[in-house]
Amino acid sequence: MNGKFQDKCVVITGVASGLGLRLATIFDKEGATVCGLDVDAGALSLVSEGLSDRFQPYICDLTDRDQITSTFANIYAVQKEVDILVNNAGIVFAGTLGEQQPEQIEKTFAVNTISHFYTIQAVFEQMKASNRGHIVTIASAGGFVGTPKLSAYTASKFAVVGMEESLRAEIRMEGLNIQTTLIAPYFINTGMFEGVKTRFSWLLPILDQDMVSQRIAGAIYKKKRRLILPWFVYTVFPMRLLPVNLFDSVCKFFGITRVMDHFKGRTQD
Repeated sequence: MNGKFQDKCVVITGVASGLGLRLATIFDKEGATVCGLDVDAGALSLVSEGLSDRFQPYICDLTDRDQITSTFANIYAVQKEVDILVNNAGIVFAGTLGEQQPEQIEKTFAVNTISHFYTIQAVFEQMKASNRGHIVTIASAGGFVGTPKLSAYTASKFAVVGMEESLRAEIRMEGLNIQTTLIAPYFINTGMFEGVKTRFSWLLPILDQDMVSQRIAGAIYKKKRRLILPWFVYTVFPMRLLPVNLFDSVCKFFGITRVMDHFKGRTQD
């Protein structure tokens, strides 16, 4: 992809670790100006040291709508327009529905779901005026099937899948030349889900973050509407037609109901 994002302005949330950091590295190497948002000021400084002088760090708490608004105002004070928005930031709190604390539930939705609305609103009018742009939603395979001990996380990802579908329909309805891409990977070895187990690794492997970031960058460049990894996740769609008891039994057989039994991961990615 040598130089294929040359002179593009790319905004990435959750840029200081995991997929966000790797995507920033790819876009930076491909000639883009990366505006990286993260709540961790120290980690942002380290990211800046590893990327070119084009990288622009912005400390932003995505649970705070006013901070999102002011951050994008600061971006537009420097950049003429945003070409690509990558809503990547995500957090997870493990535990059964009964164990989830109110602040954990609310923060999960604030970061994983609600922030998407505000970041998209921050760039949409500019993209609409120029009739170009690309909005990328990092969801999850967990946005297609519920998992025990991940009720808040999977619900937040179900929500952004629905949001992205509605946004795509609205763009099509208005006849705009704005691209959207939905990314829905299975568990990735970023550390966020450290300890998760998969029963059939040849069907549902724990994905390598470098491979996934390269696939995401390629999907964005090719303007793909959707990237789901691995291919086996696509079987969820026809499985949804099964009677509920049978659907649940299939999920149990493939180990989906037990993936979190040994979870150790970190809260934020």
